Amino acid sequence: MGKRIFGTDGVRGLANGVLTPELALDLGVAAARVLVGHGEYTGQRPLAVVGRDTRISGQFLEHAVVAGLAAAGVDVVRLRVLPTPGVAYFTDQLGADVGVVISASHNAMPDNGIKFLARGGVKLDDALEREIESVMGTEFDRPVGGTVGRVTPHQGTVERYAAHLVATVTQPLAGLRVVLDCANGAASEVGPMALRQAGVEVITINAQPDGLNINENCGSTHLEPLQQAVVRHGAAAGFALDGDADRCLAVDRNGEVVDGDQIMAILALGMREAGTLRDDTVVATVMSNLGFLVAMREAGVTVAQTAVGDRYVLEEMKRGGFSLGGEQSGHVILSRHATTGDGVLTALQLLDRMVVADAPLHRLAAVMTRMPQVLVNVPGVDRSRAASDPELAAAVDAEAAALGETGRILLRPSGTEPLVRVMVEAPTATVAREVADRLADVVRARLSL
Repeated sequence: MGKRIFGTDGVRGLANGVLTPELALDLGVAAARVLVGHGEYTGQRPLAVVGRDTRISGQFLEHAVVAGLAAAGVDVVRLRVLPTPGVAYFTDQLGADVGVVISASHNAMPDNGIKFLARGGVKLDDALEREIESVMGTEFDRPVGGTVGRVTPHQGTVERYAAHLVATVTQPLAGLRVVLDCANGAASEVGPMALRQAGVEVITINAQPDGLNINENCGSTHLEPLQQAVVRHGAAAGFALDGDADRCLAVDRNGEVVDGDQIMAILALGMREAGTLRDDTVVATVMSNLGFLVAMREAGVTVAQTAVGDRYVLEEMKRGGFSLGGEQSGHVILSRHATTGDGVLTALQLLDRMVVADAPLHRLAAVMTRMPQVLVNVPGVDRSRAASDPELAAAVDAEAAALGETGRILLRPSGTEPLVRVMVEAPTATVAREVADRLADVVRARLSL
């Protein structure tokens, strides 16, 4: 296949439209052939684990992927509904050669996605994805008889994963009341279970998935219900997950949002105090708020910045052996405990830090001051010329010079759509909006199709 089907986070699109059962089956076969081909089995049969979120389309897509894997001679363990980081955990714990997550994360319910994990529960690199694409639809020696794959359900999946999460906290979390918004997604069972086993009094909202309501006006992309519930119940904090629970945003007892940058700042200082922040470094993307960068610099913590996307954060963390990284959106990666972002783990670690520091969340979050940030998406433009147009570059330089050290400008093309994103940080929201709008006008004028 010459056409690229993998995006920045697996294969994603409208379920039964773009992402059909036929495509899912072909992907299962191709992934098995490629990833198994990179393994060493010493006579053992190759093994895959498959998990999904609560979307109704996940049912038929799961069966299609499992059929493809088994048809290529891979034994399959079905984890059923489980967060993305849970699938990564069992990929490692069960010694699987392939992990498969069927989820479209924070996307609306009609979409779905298929993401593959390599041995150890780590995301695939671009080269392996291209190799999978290259073998799709090609002939191969099909196993027959007893050499086809076996398919079995995994017993006690949710309980084992909850126990793993609870084991990461340093002391009981009794006395804390929190609200957990499960986004009617993959953590609707394991999230409340893990927090309660850690001693937390949990009030759950949006934890009754019906296959259709995942991410619907809830979770990390719609924080208003959580903010209201935290204040109404007098909770110490609230946590919002997304559909596959690989991200987490928080709300303090006053109903104020604590975003991914603030979460990373809190955890970075706590981990440095405990001696677990490798090289006193945290990995973040170029979209992290300027306030985060300033706070970390003043605290003596180095920030290694990457391109946008948790896969790039993970790559940098692996390269440098770093223990903490993440994104403003709430993907927080704690490499001592997980190979990917884990929303429930993040919530537990924040609560653990609140207990250790004997401080409420809003006081811990005050370690950084968020600079006003405005993001403008400019559609219908030639994104390929965003970095090479001289007049656009001159306009960006002029605005950046005017802001000086009090602000920041980031202009980047979308990785998947014909649009350019203009992000501006400034001392006030008004200034940020004015600068962003002026630059957006230049983008439209210079890059129009």
